[in-house]
Amino acid sequence: VHARAQAYRDVLTEKGLPVMEPLLGSWSEAWGHEAVKTLFDGKLSKTGGERPDAVFCGNDQIARGVIDALRERGLDVPDDVGVIGFDNWQIVAEATRPPLTSVDMNLAALGRETANIWVRADGSNFMPRIVDAFNKGHENQIKLDIIPNAEIIPKYGAAAAGGTAPDALSLDLIYTPSFAAAGQLEDITDWAKSLPYFNTLSPAHVKTGTYKDRIYGLPFSADSSVLIWNKKLFKQAGLDPEQGPTNWAEIEAYAEKVNALGGDIKGFYFSGNCGGCNIFTFTPLIWASGGDILTEDGSKATLDSPQLRGAIDLYRSMVKKDLVPAGAQTDTGSNFFAAFAAGNIGISPSGAFAIGALNTQYPDIDYGVTFLPGKDGGWSSFAGGDNFVVTKGTTKIAVVKEFLDFAYSLEGQTILAKYGSLPVRGDIANEALKELDPRYKIAAEAMAKGRTPYSVVFNDLINSANGPWNQMVNEVFFGEDVNGAIANAQETMQSIIDSAPQQ
Repeated sequence: VHARAQAYRDVLTEKGLPVMEPLLGSWSEAWGHEAVKTLFDGKLSKTGGERPDAVFCGNDQIARGVIDALRERGLDVPDDVGVIGFDNWQIVAEATRPPLTSVDMNLAALGRETANIWVRADGSNFMPRIVDAFNKGHENQIKLDIIPNAEIIPKYGAAAAGGTAPDALSLDLIYTPSFAAAGQLEDITDWAKSLPYFNTLSPAHVKTGTYKDRIYGLPFSADSSVLIWNKKLFKQAGLDPEQGPTNWAEIEAYAEKVNALGGDIKGFYFSGNCGGCNIFTFTPLIWASGGDILTEDGSKATLDSPQLRGAIDLYRSMVKKDLVPAGAQTDTGSNFFAAFAAGNIGISPSGAFAIGALNTQYPDIDYGVTFLPGKDGGWSSFAGGDNFVVTKGTTKIAVVKEFLDFAYSLEGQTILAKYGSLPVRGDIANEALKELDPRYKIAAEAMAKGRTPYSVVFNDLINSANGPWNQMVNEVFFGEDVNGAIANAQETMQSIIDSAPQQ
Protein backbone atom coordinates (compact mmCIF):
# COMPACT_ATOMS: atom_id res chain seq x y z
CA VAL A 1 0.00 0.00 0.00
CA HIS A 2 2.75 2.44 0.94
CA ALA A 3 4.62 1.59 -2.26
CA ARG A 4 1.50 2.37 -4.30
CA ALA A 5 1.00 5.64 -2.44
CA GLN A 6 4.59 6.68 -3.10
CA ALA A 7 4.29 5.79 -6.77
CA TYR A 8 1.16 7.98 -6.91
CA ARG A 9 3.09 10.92 -5.42
CA ASP A 10 6.07 10.39 -7.71
CA VAL A 11 4.03 10.33 -10.93
CA LEU A 12 2.00 13.44 -10.05
CA THR A 13 5.17 15.30 -9.11
CA GLU A 14 6.85 14.18 -12.34
CA LYS A 15 3.89 15.55 -14.34
CA GLY A 16 3.84 18.84 -12.41
CA LEU A 17 0.43 18.21 -10.87
CA PRO A 18 -0.63 19.05 -7.31
CA VAL A 19 -0.35 16.15 -4.87
CA MET A 20 -3.24 15.42 -2.50
CA GLU A 21 -2.16 13.01 0.20
CA PRO A 22 -3.93 9.64 0.06
CA LEU A 23 -6.70 9.07 2.59
CA LEU A 24 -6.24 5.99 4.75
CA GLY A 25 -8.99 3.93 6.29
CA SER A 26 -10.42 0.42 6.54
CA TRP A 27 -10.73 -1.93 3.56
CA SER A 28 -14.54 -1.63 3.37
CA GLU A 29 -17.47 -0.09 1.52
CA ALA A 30 -18.15 2.00 4.62
CA TRP A 31 -14.75 3.61 4.28
CA GLY A 32 -15.60 4.39 0.66
CA HIS A 33 -18.63 6.39 1.88
CA GLU A 34 -16.51 8.17 4.49
CA ALA A 35 -13.84 9.04 1.91
CA VAL A 36 -16.42 10.60 -0.43
CA LYS A 37 -17.81 12.61 2.46
CA THR A 38 -14.32 13.94 3.21
CA LEU A 39 -13.45 14.63 -0.41
CA PHE A 40 -16.71 16.14 -1.61
CA ASP A 41 -18.47 17.47 1.52
CA GLY A 42 -15.73 18.22 4.02
CA LYS A 43 -12.85 20.61 4.52
CA LEU A 44 -10.71 19.09 1.79
CA SER A 45 -13.37 19.90 -0.78
CA LYS A 46 -13.95 23.39 0.58
CA THR A 47 -10.27 24.36 0.82
CA GLY A 48 -8.81 22.37 -2.07
CA GLY A 49 -10.46 24.15 -4.97
CA GLU A 50 -12.03 22.00 -7.65
CA ARG A 51 -13.57 18.71 -6.66
CA PRO A 52 -11.69 15.53 -7.72
CA ASP A 53 -12.10 14.32 -11.28
CA ALA A 54 -11.28 10.74 -10.29
CA VAL A 55 -10.85 8.53 -7.25
CA PHE A 56 -8.39 5.63 -7.18
CA CYS A 57 -9.32 3.12 -4.48
CA GLY A 58 -7.16 0.63 -2.61
CA ASN A 59 -9.53 -2.28 -3.31
CA ASP A 60 -12.81 -3.05 -5.04
CA GLN A 61 -14.92 -2.90 -1.87
CA ILE A 62 -13.81 0.67 -1.17
CA ALA A 63 -14.52 1.54 -4.82
CA ARG A 64 -18.06 0.17 -4.56
CA GLY A 65 -18.70 2.32 -1.49
CA VAL A 66 -17.31 5.36 -3.35
CA ILE A 67 -19.62 4.79 -6.34
CA ASP A 68 -22.68 4.41 -4.10
CA ALA A 69 -21.81 7.58 -2.19
CA LEU A 70 -21.28 9.57 -5.39
CA ARG A 71 -24.63 8.37 -6.76
CA GLU A 72 -26.29 9.57 -3.54
CA ARG A 73 -24.87 13.02 -4.27
CA GLY A 74 -26.22 13.04 -7.80
CA LEU A 75 -22.81 12.54 -9.39
CA ASP A 76 -22.54 10.18 -12.35
CA VAL A 77 -19.77 7.61 -12.70
CA PRO A 78 -17.85 7.85 -14.96
CA ASP A 79 -19.16 11.05 -16.62
CA ASP A 80 -18.74 13.30 -13.56
CA VAL A 81 -16.15 11.37 -11.59
CA GLY A 82 -13.98 8.43 -12.62
CA VAL A 83 -13.55 5.57 -10.14
CA ILE A 84 -10.98 2.77 -10.31
CA GLY A 85 -10.75 -0.19 -7.98
CA PHE A 86 -7.92 -2.61 -7.27
CA ASP A 87 -7.80 -6.46 -7.24
CA ASN A 88 -10.43 -7.08 -9.95
CA TRP A 89 -12.59 -9.06 -7.53
CA GLN A 90 -15.01 -10.37 -10.13
CA ILE A 91 -18.09 -10.63 -7.90
CA VAL A 92 -17.77 -7.03 -6.74
CA ALA A 93 -16.58 -5.54 -10.05
CA GLU A 94 -19.44 -7.05 -12.08
CA ALA A 95 -22.18 -6.38 -9.50
CA THR A 96 -21.30 -2.69 -9.14
CA ARG A 97 -23.40 -0.26 -11.21
CA PRO A 98 -21.87 0.75 -13.49
CA PRO A 99 -19.48 -2.24 -13.67
CA LEU A 100 -16.26 -1.33 -11.97
CA THR A 101 -12.97 -0.67 -13.70
CA SER A 102 -10.34 -2.42 -11.59
CA VAL A 103 -6.63 -3.19 -11.66
CA ASP A 104 -6.04 -6.95 -11.98
CA MET A 105 -2.95 -8.00 -10.04
CA ASN A 106 -2.97 -11.39 -11.80
CA LEU A 107 -2.24 -12.99 -8.46
CA ALA A 108 -1.95 -16.47 -9.94
CA ALA A 109 0.94 -15.29 -12.09
CA LEU A 110 2.68 -13.67 -9.11
CA GLY A 111 3.40 -17.13 -7.76
CA ARG A 112 4.58 -18.39 -11.15
CA GLU A 113 8.28 -18.86 -11.81
CA THR A 114 10.07 -18.97 -15.15
CA ALA A 115 13.26 -20.96 -15.64
CA ASN A 116 15.64 -20.33 -18.53
CA ILE A 117 16.92 -23.37 -20.45
CA TRP A 118 19.44 -23.54 -23.28
CA VAL A 119 19.58 -26.20 -25.97
CA ARG A 120 22.00 -26.67 -28.85
CA ALA A 121 20.64 -26.23 -32.35
CA ASP A 122 20.52 -30.02 -32.86
CA GLY A 123 17.51 -29.99 -30.55
CA SER A 124 15.67 -27.19 -32.35
CA ASN A 125 13.04 -29.56 -33.73
CA PHE A 126 11.90 -31.31 -30.56
CA MET A 127 12.81 -28.91 -27.76
CA PRO A 128 10.47 -26.00 -28.65
CA ARG A 129 7.59 -28.48 -28.90
CA ILE A 130 8.13 -30.07 -25.53
CA VAL A 131 8.62 -26.64 -23.91
CA ASP A 132 5.40 -25.41 -25.51
CA ALA A 133 3.51 -28.46 -24.24
CA PHE A 134 4.88 -27.93 -20.74
CA ASN A 135 4.08 -24.22 -20.68
CA LYS A 136 0.49 -24.82 -21.78
CA GLY A 137 -0.18 -27.21 -18.94
CA HIS A 138 1.77 -25.71 -16.04
CA GLU A 139 1.73 -22.56 -13.95
CA ASN A 140 5.52 -22.43 -13.92
CA GLN A 141 7.05 -21.68 -17.29
CA ILE A 142 10.18 -22.36 -19.33
CA LYS A 143 11.96 -19.74 -21.42
CA LEU A 144 13.96 -21.53 -24.14
CA ASP A 145 17.05 -20.25 -25.93
CA ILE A 146 18.44 -22.19 -28.91
CA ILE A 147 22.22 -21.78 -29.24
CA PRO A 148 24.28 -22.67 -32.37
CA ASN A 149 26.08 -26.00 -31.95
CA ALA A 150 29.55 -24.50 -32.26
CA GLU A 151 28.83 -21.79 -29.68
CA ILE A 152 26.98 -23.52 -26.87
CA ILE A 153 29.95 -25.08 -25.04
CA PRO A 154 32.17 -21.96 -24.87
CA LYS A 155 29.14 -19.74 -24.28
CA TYR A 156 27.90 -21.81 -21.37
CA GLY A 157 31.37 -22.05 -19.88
CA ALA A 158 31.76 -18.27 -19.96
CA ALA A 159 28.24 -17.69 -18.64
CA ALA A 160 28.71 -20.15 -15.78
CA ALA A 161 32.00 -18.50 -14.81
CA GLY A 162 30.40 -15.04 -15.00
CA GLY A 163 27.23 -15.87 -13.08
CA THR A 164 24.91 -15.37 -16.07
CA ALA A 165 24.28 -18.99 -17.03
CA PRO A 166 20.77 -20.34 -17.68
CA ASP A 167 19.06 -22.31 -14.95
CA ALA A 168 19.53 -25.53 -16.91
CA LEU A 169 20.97 -26.81 -20.15
CA SER A 170 20.43 -29.66 -22.59
CA LEU A 171 24.11 -30.52 -23.00
CA ASP A 172 25.86 -32.96 -25.33
CA LEU A 173 26.29 -35.82 -22.86
CA ILE A 174 30.02 -36.20 -23.53
CA TYR A 175 30.70 -32.80 -21.92
CA THR A 176 28.91 -33.52 -18.64
CA PRO A 177 31.99 -34.84 -16.78
CA SER A 178 34.02 -31.79 -17.83
CA PHE A 179 31.53 -29.23 -16.51
CA ALA A 180 30.95 -31.30 -13.36
CA ALA A 181 34.71 -31.37 -12.73
CA ALA A 182 34.79 -27.58 -13.13
CA GLY A 183 32.21 -27.23 -10.33
CA GLN A 184 29.64 -25.56 -12.56
CA LEU A 185 26.80 -28.07 -12.21
CA GLU A 186 24.33 -28.80 -9.43
CA ASP A 187 24.62 -32.17 -7.70
CA ILE A 188 21.22 -33.81 -8.34
CA THR A 189 22.06 -37.27 -7.01
CA ASP A 190 19.41 -37.53 -4.30
CA TRP A 191 16.61 -36.24 -6.51
CA ALA A 192 17.67 -38.42 -9.45
CA LYS A 193 17.72 -41.60 -7.38
CA SER A 194 14.33 -40.76 -5.90
CA LEU A 195 12.68 -40.95 -9.33
CA PRO A 196 10.61 -44.14 -9.50
CA TYR A 197 11.82 -44.77 -13.06
CA PHE A 198 15.49 -43.92 -12.43
CA ASN A 199 16.69 -47.47 -13.19
CA THR A 200 14.98 -47.38 -16.61
CA LEU A 201 16.83 -44.26 -17.80
CA SER A 202 19.53 -44.66 -20.47
CA PRO A 203 22.51 -46.12 -18.57
CA ALA A 204 25.08 -44.57 -20.91
CA HIS A 205 23.66 -41.10 -20.25
CA VAL A 206 23.59 -41.67 -16.50
CA LYS A 207 27.19 -42.89 -16.60
CA THR A 208 28.45 -39.78 -18.39
CA GLY A 209 26.30 -37.69 -16.07
CA THR A 210 28.16 -39.06 -13.06
CA TYR A 211 31.35 -37.56 -11.65
CA LYS A 212 33.09 -38.95 -8.57
CA ASP A 213 30.03 -41.09 -7.78
CA ARG A 214 27.66 -38.10 -7.80
CA ILE A 215 25.07 -37.42 -10.50
CA TYR A 216 25.21 -34.09 -12.32
CA GLY A 217 23.30 -34.93 -15.50
CA LEU A 218 20.30 -37.03 -16.47
CA PRO A 219 19.26 -38.28 -19.93
CA PHE A 220 17.24 -35.90 -22.05
CA SER A 221 17.57 -36.67 -25.77
CA ALA A 222 19.10 -39.70 -27.43
CA ASP A 223 20.53 -40.94 -30.70
CA SER A 224 22.00 -44.36 -31.40
CA SER A 225 24.33 -45.57 -34.13
CA VAL A 226 22.98 -48.07 -36.63
CA LEU A 227 23.79 -49.55 -40.03
CA ILE A 228 21.55 -48.64 -42.96
CA TRP A 229 21.35 -50.22 -46.42
CA ASN A 230 19.70 -49.35 -49.71
CA LYS A 231 17.12 -52.07 -50.45
CA LYS A 232 16.80 -51.15 -54.12
CA LEU A 233 20.54 -51.52 -54.70
CA PHE A 234 20.62 -54.76 -52.70
CA LYS A 235 17.90 -56.22 -54.90
CA GLN A 236 19.67 -55.11 -58.09
CA ALA A 237 22.87 -56.74 -56.80
CA GLY A 238 21.11 -60.05 -56.18
CA LEU A 239 21.07 -59.67 -52.41
CA ASP A 240 18.12 -60.15 -50.07
CA PRO A 241 16.79 -56.58 -49.70
CA GLU A 242 15.24 -57.43 -46.33
CA GLN A 243 18.45 -58.73 -44.75
CA GLY A 244 21.24 -56.43 -43.63
CA PRO A 245 24.81 -57.48 -42.75
CA THR A 246 25.27 -59.30 -39.45
CA ASN A 247 29.09 -59.43 -39.32
CA TRP A 248 32.15 -57.78 -40.88
CA ALA A 249 32.55 -60.32 -43.64
CA GLU A 250 28.99 -59.71 -44.79
CA ILE A 251 29.48 -55.92 -44.76
CA GLU A 252 32.41 -56.26 -47.17
CA ALA A 253 30.83 -58.96 -49.30
CA TYR A 254 27.54 -57.10 -49.69
CA ALA A 255 29.40 -53.86 -50.42
CA GLU A 256 31.36 -55.63 -53.17
CA LYS A 257 28.21 -56.91 -54.84
CA VAL A 258 26.56 -53.49 -54.78
CA ASN A 259 29.76 -51.87 -56.03
CA ALA A 260 29.76 -54.26 -59.00
CA LEU A 261 26.64 -52.52 -60.31
CA GLY A 262 29.07 -49.89 -61.62
CA GLY A 263 28.60 -46.31 -62.66
CA ASP A 264 28.47 -43.90 -59.74
CA ILE A 265 27.24 -46.60 -57.35
CA LYS A 266 29.53 -47.46 -54.45
CA GLY A 267 29.25 -50.22 -51.90
CA PHE A 268 30.09 -48.40 -48.66
CA TYR A 269 30.47 -44.89 -47.24
CA PHE A 270 31.92 -43.31 -44.10
CA SER A 271 33.25 -39.83 -43.30
CA GLY A 272 36.98 -40.50 -43.17
CA ASN A 273 38.14 -37.20 -41.71
CA CYS A 274 35.55 -36.78 -38.94
CA GLY A 275 36.53 -37.82 -35.43
CA GLY A 276 33.01 -37.42 -34.06
CA CYS A 277 31.46 -39.41 -36.90
CA ASN A 278 33.84 -42.31 -36.39
CA ILE A 279 33.56 -42.45 -32.62
CA PHE A 280 29.82 -42.70 -33.27
CA THR A 281 29.87 -45.39 -35.96
CA PHE A 282 33.33 -47.05 -36.06
CA THR A 283 33.88 -47.61 -32.34
CA PRO A 284 30.76 -49.83 -32.01
CA LEU A 285 32.42 -52.30 -34.40
CA ILE A 286 35.25 -52.56 -31.88
CA TRP A 287 32.95 -52.79 -28.86
CA ALA A 288 30.81 -55.49 -30.51
CA SER A 289 33.99 -57.53 -31.01
CA GLY A 290 35.09 -57.26 -27.38
CA GLY A 291 37.53 -54.34 -27.58
CA ASP A 292 37.56 -50.73 -26.37
CA ILE A 293 39.49 -47.50 -26.84
CA LEU A 294 39.42 -46.41 -23.17
CA THR A 295 39.15 -48.18 -19.85
CA GLU A 296 35.76 -48.04 -18.13
CA ASP A 297 36.75 -45.07 -15.95
CA GLY A 298 38.51 -43.24 -18.77
CA SER A 299 41.89 -43.30 -17.03
CA LYS A 300 43.75 -45.33 -19.68
CA ALA A 301 43.82 -45.33 -23.47
CA THR A 302 43.53 -48.86 -24.90
CA LEU A 303 43.80 -48.25 -28.64
CA ASP A 304 46.27 -50.94 -29.65
CA SER A 305 44.03 -53.99 -29.55
CA PRO A 306 43.26 -56.85 -31.99
CA GLN A 307 39.68 -55.56 -32.22
CA LEU A 308 40.73 -52.05 -33.26
CA ARG A 309 43.23 -53.41 -35.78
CA GLY A 310 40.62 -55.79 -37.18
CA ALA A 311 38.09 -53.00 -37.70
CA ILE A 312 40.79 -50.89 -39.35
CA ASP A 313 41.63 -53.78 -41.68
CA LEU A 314 37.94 -53.98 -42.69
CA TYR A 315 37.82 -50.31 -43.67
CA ARG A 316 41.23 -50.36 -45.36
CA SER A 317 40.24 -53.38 -47.41
CA MET A 318 37.06 -51.67 -48.63
CA VAL A 319 39.02 -48.51 -49.46
CA LYS A 320 41.65 -50.54 -51.34
CA LYS A 321 38.94 -52.34 -53.33
CA ASP A 322 37.48 -48.98 -54.32
CA LEU A 323 34.20 -49.75 -52.59
CA VAL A 324 34.30 -46.31 -50.92
CA PRO A 325 34.05 -43.01 -52.84
CA ALA A 326 37.32 -41.07 -52.98
CA GLY A 327 35.66 -38.07 -51.32
CA ALA A 328 35.31 -39.99 -48.07
CA GLN A 329 38.99 -39.40 -47.27
CA THR A 330 38.53 -35.64 -46.81
CA ASP A 331 34.93 -35.65 -45.57
CA THR A 332 34.83 -33.88 -42.20
CA GLY A 333 31.21 -34.89 -41.69
CA SER A 334 29.35 -32.77 -44.22
CA ASN A 335 28.38 -35.89 -46.20
CA PHE A 336 27.94 -38.19 -43.22
CA PHE A 337 24.24 -38.52 -44.06
CA ALA A 338 24.02 -36.83 -47.46
CA ALA A 339 26.10 -39.48 -49.26
CA PHE A 340 23.61 -42.26 -48.50
CA ALA A 341 20.66 -39.95 -49.11
CA ALA A 342 21.84 -39.43 -52.70
CA GLY A 343 20.71 -42.99 -53.41
CA ASN A 344 23.93 -44.48 -54.82
CA ILE A 345 25.51 -45.95 -51.67
CA GLY A 346 24.81 -49.55 -50.70
CA ILE A 347 25.70 -49.56 -46.99
CA SER A 348 26.56 -46.82 -44.51
CA PRO A 349 26.94 -46.58 -40.74
CA SER A 350 24.68 -43.79 -39.50
CA GLY A 351 22.45 -42.64 -36.66
CA ALA A 352 18.82 -43.06 -35.69
CA PHE A 353 18.25 -39.49 -36.85
CA ALA A 354 18.59 -40.80 -40.43
CA ILE A 355 15.25 -42.60 -40.13
CA GLY A 356 13.27 -39.39 -39.75
CA ALA A 357 15.43 -37.52 -42.24
CA LEU A 358 15.07 -40.18 -44.93
CA ASN A 359 11.32 -40.54 -44.35
CA THR A 360 10.61 -36.82 -44.61
CA GLN A 361 13.26 -35.57 -47.04
CA TYR A 362 13.95 -38.63 -49.21
CA PRO A 363 10.74 -40.70 -49.19
CA ASP A 364 11.66 -42.47 -52.43
CA ILE A 365 14.64 -44.25 -50.89
CA ASP A 366 13.74 -47.72 -49.68
CA TYR A 367 16.13 -48.59 -46.88
CA GLY A 368 16.71 -51.01 -44.05
CA VAL A 369 18.08 -50.49 -40.54
CA THR A 370 20.10 -52.95 -38.48
CA PHE A 371 22.69 -52.97 -35.72
CA LEU A 372 26.40 -52.28 -36.15
CA PRO A 373 27.86 -55.80 -35.91
CA GLY A 374 30.98 -57.30 -34.40
CA LYS A 375 33.52 -59.24 -36.42
CA ASP A 376 31.74 -62.54 -35.91
CA GLY A 377 28.28 -61.30 -34.92
CA GLY A 378 26.78 -59.55 -31.95
CA TRP A 379 26.33 -55.79 -32.07
CA SER A 380 26.88 -52.53 -30.27
CA SER A 381 25.98 -48.86 -30.52
CA PHE A 382 27.22 -45.46 -29.47
CA ALA A 383 24.78 -43.72 -27.14
CA GLY A 384 24.63 -40.12 -28.23
CA GLY A 385 22.37 -37.22 -27.42
CA ASP A 386 22.09 -34.79 -24.54
CA ASN A 387 22.12 -34.85 -20.77
CA PHE A 388 19.99 -32.39 -18.85
CA VAL A 389 22.16 -30.48 -16.38
CA VAL A 390 21.34 -27.83 -13.79
CA THR A 391 23.53 -24.79 -13.24
CA LYS A 392 25.04 -24.72 -9.76
CA GLY A 393 23.30 -22.24 -7.48
CA THR A 394 20.15 -21.72 -9.52
CA THR A 395 17.12 -20.59 -7.52
CA LYS A 396 14.75 -22.21 -10.04
CA ILE A 397 15.62 -25.83 -9.37
CA ALA A 398 12.01 -26.68 -8.46
CA VAL A 399 10.81 -25.45 -11.87
CA VAL A 400 13.63 -27.30 -13.62
CA LYS A 401 12.71 -30.55 -11.86
CA GLU A 402 9.05 -30.05 -12.76
CA PHE A 403 9.99 -29.63 -16.42
CA LEU A 404 12.25 -32.69 -16.49
CA ASP A 405 9.57 -34.78 -14.80
CA PHE A 406 7.20 -33.75 -17.61
CA ALA A 407 9.83 -34.64 -20.23
CA TYR A 408 10.05 -38.13 -18.66
CA SER A 409 6.27 -38.65 -18.78
CA LEU A 410 4.72 -40.68 -21.60
CA GLU A 411 3.49 -37.44 -23.15
CA GLY A 412 6.97 -35.92 -23.00
CA GLN A 413 8.72 -39.02 -24.33
CA THR A 414 6.22 -39.28 -27.18
CA ILE A 415 6.81 -35.66 -28.19
CA LEU A 416 10.56 -36.22 -28.16
CA ALA A 417 10.24 -39.40 -30.24
CA LYS A 418 7.90 -37.80 -32.75
CA TYR A 419 10.22 -34.88 -33.40
CA GLY A 420 13.66 -36.42 -33.60
CA SER A 421 14.89 -37.97 -30.35
CA LEU A 422 14.78 -41.55 -29.18
CA PRO A 423 13.06 -42.11 -25.82
CA VAL A 424 15.43 -42.20 -22.84
CA ARG A 425 13.04 -44.13 -20.55
CA GLY A 426 13.34 -47.78 -21.47
CA ASP A 427 10.14 -48.85 -19.69
CA ILE A 428 7.90 -46.69 -21.91
CA ALA A 429 10.02 -46.53 -25.09
CA ASN A 430 7.82 -48.90 -27.10
CA GLU A 431 4.69 -47.02 -26.07
CA ALA A 432 6.25 -43.70 -27.05
CA LEU A 433 7.26 -45.11 -30.44
CA LYS A 434 4.14 -47.12 -31.28
CA GLU A 435 2.76 -44.62 -33.80
CA LEU A 436 6.12 -44.14 -35.54
CA ASP A 437 8.11 -46.01 -38.20
CA PRO A 438 8.86 -49.50 -36.78
CA ARG A 439 12.52 -49.08 -37.73
CA TYR A 440 12.79 -46.72 -34.77
CA LYS A 441 12.40 -49.74 -32.48
CA ILE A 442 15.71 -51.12 -33.74
CA ALA A 443 17.35 -47.79 -33.02
CA ALA A 444 15.73 -47.69 -29.57
CA GLU A 445 16.99 -51.18 -28.78
CA ALA A 446 20.46 -50.12 -29.87
CA MET A 447 20.14 -47.07 -27.62
CA ALA A 448 19.16 -49.14 -24.60
CA LYS A 449 22.46 -51.04 -24.84
CA GLY A 450 24.48 -48.13 -26.16
CA ARG A 451 27.85 -47.05 -24.79
CA THR A 452 29.63 -43.74 -24.48
CA PRO A 453 33.36 -43.37 -23.71
CA TYR A 454 33.80 -41.59 -20.38
CA SER A 455 36.34 -38.80 -20.07
CA VAL A 456 36.54 -35.27 -18.67
CA VAL A 457 38.67 -34.43 -21.73
CA PHE A 458 36.52 -36.13 -24.36
CA ASN A 459 36.66 -33.15 -26.70
CA ASP A 460 40.46 -33.02 -26.65
CA LEU A 461 40.73 -36.76 -27.21
CA ILE A 462 38.01 -37.36 -29.76
CA ASN A 463 36.15 -34.39 -31.26
CA SER A 464 38.98 -31.94 -31.83
CA ALA A 465 40.04 -31.74 -35.48
CA ASN A 466 43.67 -31.81 -34.31
CA GLY A 467 43.10 -34.40 -31.61
CA PRO A 468 44.74 -37.82 -31.52
CA TRP A 469 41.60 -39.81 -32.42
CA ASN A 470 40.81 -37.77 -35.53
CA GLN A 471 44.45 -37.77 -36.66
CA MET A 472 44.66 -41.52 -36.19
CA VAL A 473 41.49 -42.60 -37.99
CA ASN A 474 42.27 -40.69 -41.16
CA GLU A 475 45.80 -42.11 -41.32
CA VAL A 476 44.88 -45.72 -40.51
CA PHE A 477 42.07 -45.75 -43.08
CA PHE A 478 43.89 -44.05 -45.92
CA GLY A 479 47.60 -43.75 -45.05
CA GLU A 480 50.57 -46.10 -45.05
CA ASP A 481 51.79 -46.09 -41.45
CA VAL A 482 49.07 -47.86 -39.48
CA ASN A 483 51.38 -48.95 -36.65
CA GLY A 484 52.87 -45.50 -36.25
CA ALA A 485 49.44 -43.83 -36.28
CA ILE A 486 48.11 -46.15 -33.56
CA ALA A 487 51.22 -45.77 -31.41
CA ASN A 488 51.21 -41.97 -31.71
CA ALA A 489 47.50 -41.73 -30.90
CA GLN A 490 47.90 -44.06 -27.91
CA GLU A 491 50.77 -41.97 -26.50
CA THR A 492 49.07 -38.61 -27.12
CA MET A 493 45.76 -39.78 -25.69
CA GLN A 494 47.38 -41.04 -22.53
CA SER A 495 49.33 -37.80 -22.12
CA ILE A 496 46.09 -35.76 -22.39
CA ILE A 497 44.34 -38.04 -19.91
CA ASP A 498 47.22 -37.84 -17.41
CA SER A 499 47.18 -34.03 -17.59
CA ALA A 500 43.43 -33.81 -17.00
CA PRO A 501 41.65 -33.28 -13.67
CA GLN A 502 41.32 -36.46 -11.65
CA GLN A 503 38.30 -38.43 -12.89
